[in-house]
Amino acid sequence: MSTTAHSSTESKERRLKRYLRDRAEDGEMYFKGKFIADDVGMSPKEIGAMMVKLSDSVNDLEIEKWSYTSATTWRVAPA
Repeated sequence: MSTTAHSSTESKERRLKRYLRDRAEDGEMYFKGKFIADDVGMSPKEIGAMMVKLSDSVNDLEIEKWSYTSATTWRVAPA
């Protein structure tokens, strides 16, 4: 992976973590990636892949797949 691709991935990860922390500050939230894609500048597919990664690596948030209908719904809450 090139340095540019690596730093781009890191900035997307930081952006998504910041977004989730801000939104979950007052309690749990539920969302589908396609509805926050524009807010974080990522595609729904990128969000889904990043959420799986973050669910294992972020200690200050509880992240879980909540349901799957037409797209995965994620539940995020402060840990």
